[in-house]
This record gives sequence, C-alpha cells and structure tokens, in this order.
Amino acid sequence: MMDIFKAYLLNNSSVTASDIELVCQRAVARKLRRNEILLEAGNTCRHKVFVLSGLLRTYGLTPDGNEHILQFAPENNWTLDAESYNRGIPSKYNISAVEPSEILMWVKPDFDHLLLTIPGLKKFSDLLISDNMHGARNRLHTLLSAGPEEKYEDFLKNSAHLSNRLSLKMIAAYLGISLKTLNRVRQAQLQRY
Repeated sequence: MMDIFKAYLLNNSSVTASDIELVCQRAVARKLRRNEILLEAGNTCRHKVFVLSGLLRTYGLTPDGNEHILQFAPENNWTLDAESYNRGIPSKYNISAVEPSEILMWVKPDFDHLLLTIPGLKKFSDLLISDNMHGARNRLHTLLSAGPEEKYEDFLKNSAHLSNRLSLKMIAAYLGISLKTLNRVRQAQLQRY
C-alpha cells in the first residue's frame, strides 16, 4: 500500500524519490473497520492522516445527537482536525471510517521535522492547505446562501464520486438539511429527468 502513497507524491508534488522514502519511513500504517473512530471529540488530534483506501468523515454532534459532517476524506486525501493538531487542544470533532479504510499517520513532531527538512513537502503542504481553505470557503458560502436543491446540486457536481458510497443520512448531515428534505429534493430531481 505504501506504493500508492509514493505514486501520489511523485505525481502531485515536487518531492524527490529519496525524500519520499524519508516521508514513508516516518509513517505508521493502520487499518480501520467501518465506523471505527480515529479521533474522538475531547481528545487531541496528534496525527496527520493520509487515506490510502476507504473513506473517512469528520463530524460534530449536537447536544441532542444530531450529526453535522464537515468533511469527507476518500482515498488520496489528507485529513485531521487542524485546530486541535496545530494548537494541541482537545478536538470538538470526531473522525471515523465510513467504510473499511487503510491510512498512513504521522505524529506532529515527525511531520513538522519533515516539513523543515524537505522543501518540496513544505511547498506541497502549503498548496494543500490553501486549496482546502478555498474549498471550505466555497462550501460555507453554499451552506449559508443556497437552498436545499442548490446544496444537493453542488454536492453532486463536486462529490458525485462519493454519492453511492454514502448513506442518504450522511449526505443530509453534510448538506445541513433534514433527511426528509433530501428525499424530497432527490424525488423532484428524478421527476425532472
């Protein structure tokens, strides 16, 4: 599975093959079962995570038990609770496996050292952070300004590859709408086509 990560870095960054070996040496591989929690709210996020296979979700729970999904991380994506990881504070969020997943993890001191010693990795990391910030801003704008139909259309436009891997309940929790509303929107969409 490490070959997947090596190919990912070779194809998407300027990190050299020898530096990729250093990054891989610091990684810890882990398998997660479906619904297994990687990070539980209240604990500090201590790892940067790369998803080799499977699908993870980052979510919060309201006091009444409703789930609000902030992010999905399918294969070839990174995930963590950045605030908890960077500040060393308890996380407000959970990260768990939507389906059986294989991941690579780096503890913060190790990854920070890699960023200091491998300029190509630092440049790539900065680019990913910037892209993530732009994506989060666009998602927030859609959540605040769009109606349920537009939210669902935006999801299909940007995340269609995930739609058959997620329950409708998870999609509704990601869009910030009720399951009943999502079913109504989907039904109306089917009637149009």
